[in-house]
Amino acid sequence: MIHAKLQTGEQAGTYVIPEAVTESELLDMAQRLARRRLARGRILRGPASVYRALQTRLLDRDHEVFGIVYLDNRHRILGVEELFRGTIDGTVVYPREVVKEALRHGAAAVILVHNNPSGHLEPSVADERITDRLRQALELVEVRVLDHVIVSTEGYSSLAERGRL
Repeated sequence: MIHAKLQTGEQAGTYVIPEAVTESELLDMAQRLARRRLARGRILRGPASVYRALQTRLLDRDHEVFGIVYLDNRHRILGVEELFRGTIDGTVVYPREVVKEALRHGAAAVILVHNNPSGHLEPSVADERITDRLRQALELVEVRVLDHVIVSTEGYSSLAERGRL
């Protein structure tokens, strides 16, 4: 497989592809860019940056995935992990596992994230309930929940922006 290279464009945040590429190569480049956006030590500044960083990773799924972005005390990325895989319309999330993984990563804060294959952006009652349960569980070990971002083909929704956190 030939790996087309991305070159930085003239404007910040733009790239130039110097040769023709296949769809497969283009998707591969998008995945590499997504990994770069989620690299250890990077800072995510708000829900829009979380969406941009995770959209390539989560949007092509036909099932729900619940993940965590682990952050240090300065909100730099320590790691990103998909913890639970569900069906087309839901995922079972276990607070005990979330706490265990947050401690394993040495996280001071987390951003909860899940995709919504249906495209629906309005947080469900179940989304709010699990966010509250995880916030309470993580609070016991002094890990803050900064946000819960829902990613879909229609964009994103942030529980923190909606005042529901």
